[in-house]
Amino acid sequence: MSTEHATAKAAAHIQGHGLSEKGLKAGSVGLIGAVVIGVSCIAPAYTLTAALGPTVSEVGVHLPAIFLVGFIPMLLVAFGYRELNNAMPDAGTSFTWASRAFGPWLGWMGGWGLIAATIIVLSNLAAVAVDFFYLMLAQLFGNPELADLTTNLPLNIATTLVFIALACWVSYRGMETTKTVQYVLVAFQLLVLGWFAVAAFSHVANGTAFDATAIAPDWFNPFAVESFSAFAAGVSLSIFIYWGWDVTLTMNEETRNPEKTPGRAATVTVLVIVIIYMTVALATLAFAGIGTEGLGAGNPENQGSIFAVLAGPVMGPFAILMSLAILSSSAASLQSTFVSPARTLLSMGHYKALPEKFGRISPSYKSPSYATIAAAVAAAAFYVITRTLSENALWDTITALGMMICFYYGITALACVWFFRAEAFSGARAFFFKFLAPLLGGVILLVMFVKTAYDSMDPEYGSGSSVGGLGLVFILGIGVILLGAVLMLIMAKLRPEFFKGQVLTRGQ
Repeated sequence: MSTEHATAKAAAHIQGHGLSEKGLKAGSVGLIGAVVIGVSCIAPAYTLTAALGPTVSEVGVHLPAIFLVGFIPMLLVAFGYRELNNAMPDAGTSFTWASRAFGPWLGWMGGWGLIAATIIVLSNLAAVAVDFFYLMLAQLFGNPELADLTTNLPLNIATTLVFIALACWVSYRGMETTKTVQYVLVAFQLLVLGWFAVAAFSHVANGTAFDATAIAPDWFNPFAVESFSAFAAGVSLSIFIYWGWDVTLTMNEETRNPEKTPGRAATVTVLVIVIIYMTVALATLAFAGIGTEGLGAGNPENQGSIFAVLAGPVMGPFAILMSLAILSSSAASLQSTFVSPARTLLSMGHYKALPEKFGRISPSYKSPSYATIAAAVAAAAFYVITRTLSENALWDTITALGMMICFYYGITALACVWFFRAEAFSGARAFFFKFLAPLLGGVILLVMFVKTAYDSMDPEYGSGSSVGGLGLVFILGIGVILLGAVLMLIMAKLRPEFFKGQVLTRGQ
């Protein structure tokens, strides 16, 4: 299909549903490109090194079972996203779909949840990239002191801003540049993760593993997990380790076959990620065991970054590749994560929910120009402020991220149920994909939202910081959502046409 034909088809389809195109470059991303960007946004190498240790400390050898438990609500929600995209391929995703289903107020808050979550993650990804950048330099030059440069606050902030600026520049240049960069970075991190897994299994086979542990069927049995709290931990973990697949939907106006490709890419992305996670988790457990000493995966000293500890013993002189993989993983995710907030801000500007300048498109690159730069500036400002005030504030905000993700995923999943309510019982396929799957996924995530909010009120939650007896994580999480409500009320005064339902109308 030619680009012109793809553009015309996308425009006709969108306008037929009362929505409108925004000038993005149609037909620039295919199924493989969308899946690569989806995998990149999830950042498997970075996510695994941070998540494996703490999860093993909770559930031991049942780590694969927990990964499967956490996978289920993400897949259910992905089905709902796919159905909404099939009916309304629009770059605004959660914002647009919730507005069409529930009206402008809940739609605006759904969009805010996505924007706030991704802005916070952008700053965190940049910080992680900087940490591993200096670690890589230390390994490359054999000088451990170079790794400590990341603790120099002015240098850390300056380097982080450079990383954010570079990622913004690549994203500004449009999906074709983004896609090219991602092919290289994602391929490299997956190659290294595969190398790590094969090397770990080889050590087990050769009798040179640290604590060789035979894989057992019981590891995959969710009902063998000892407590309900571990199940809750699995769902909570899924929020972080699987989050990011929805970036494939925000590219829907730029993909070939916009009605089908983004939804398929979302489903494939989640499936690819669970396979990667299971393989690396099994390799880690088989090689290191779950002991709390030495290289054991249950050792508290290894939980900050388990690959930093295991890469040397498993990969030998090639351990530096793992540092490069985690660096490329966080850098790739930093760049691909720009896609979601930029396109949500673009849509909110386009549909008059924000000032119209957010709806500007770069004439040269057909990308969201103002929105991309605004997302970068917001991420940079957020990092500088929180990092300068307190490192606890920065990391507690990341912990509070789960509330925002559950909030906007839950709203979007239930928007699918409500939008398709008239046809939910028209057949078995409609019942499962348009009603049951998104209903279960949405309810699970909204329950997790309430549970996380309640748990985070405890001052011991997160870093242990508190204000007035309330945990800092709770204050930050709810505070960000309330900030969105305040901004929404301001926009309702400045942009009344959207909030009166005159721009995006409710419908089925």
